[in-house]
Amino acid sequence: MSGDGGQVSDLQVGMRLNHVPADPSGPTGPTGPAKPMGPFVPGGSGDFASTPAEKKTAANTIENELEPNTKKAAEHADTDTGTAQKGFEGWETAAGLKKVADTWDQQVKNLMGRLSAEKTALRGASGLFASNDTGIGNQFQSTQSKLNGI
Repeated sequence: MSGDGGQVSDLQVGMRLNHVPADPSGPTGPTGPAKPMGPFVPGGSGDFASTPAEKKTAANTIENELEPNTKKAAEHADTDTGTAQKGFEGWETAAGLKKVADTWDQQVKNLMGRLSAEKTALRGASGLFASNDTGIGNQFQSTQSKLNGI
């Protein structure tokens, strides 16, 4: 990406995915990286938990921003590399560019698979936690005390 807008956008996506708020006293955005606050940083929350809504937000960020932007960047790189290959046709450079393009395409495929898996895991985690909580709650409710009926 060109300009500072891409850096700010990347920072915002990273913060939504990692649930790490920026330290308001530290530099953010185009002037420098945000200082993360989290469980391992002094002044952080010390909380590993994330709500189902936060998991949903992270999954939606993957689906609506990371996956389409990654695909768009890959297509742009393929187009430019293809143009360069044609320009160097008959030279060893064209063969080298083809090899680079093939490697790039495989890496993009792997990344897209990883993003999809992470999105699915985020969406599934909330359901698993809710099912576990409900199941444990039901076990407590179904347990009868010997004092019942006295």
